[in-house]
Amino acid sequence: MHVRVSLVAAARSTSLLAERFDDDRPLDVDGWRAVESAARGLVPLGSAELRYCSPTSRSRATGTALGYAPMAQPALRECDMGRWRGLTLAEVAARDPAAVDLWLTDPHAAPHGGESLLAFIARIGGWLDTRPADDGGAIVAVAEPSVVRAALVYALKAPPLTYWNVDVRPLSTLTLAGRPRSWHLSLQAPV
Repeated sequence: MHVRVSLVAAARSTSLLAERFDDDRPLDVDGWRAVESAARGLVPLGSAELRYCSPTSRSRATGTALGYAPMAQPALRECDMGRWRGLTLAEVAARDPAAVDLWLTDPHAAPHGGESLLAFIARIGGWLDTRPADDGGAIVAVAEPSVVRAALVYALKAPPLTYWNVDVRPLSTLTLAGRPRSWHLSLQAPV
């Protein structure tokens, strides 16, 4: 039994310089324009039997704008950043640089009091592994870029710190094919 899971990174909700941990702001004007521009290539993914999204405003809005009518999945939420929620990385680094260093170098650490990187990757992997696997079935999910990164690290069984070396741009797509605990990256030509 094999299934294809396409993960679409949510459109932008704020400038990259103003990104905050666990930020749930809605799509901005540039985000809406980007969805309109990318729609031609992304709308066909909406023919998937199952359509999901992260519970964030921008993931739901991106999925809705693409015509997916996605169902929010709590398991696809971003990493729980505990005390750092709402702060920028620069703000946290200025307050507690040792905690940031620990967080970036130890995947078991959660100096913010939330979820460790390892726990986050495992949660996203658990979601992947519990998807219905009908032969030839297809799933699409609009998720935060951090969720897409975690799914890639999990699927490839890469070391957890690989997470920091993956750049997921808004509206980029990752497709995984396989079955629980046996996922493969599937690269496709543009539509």
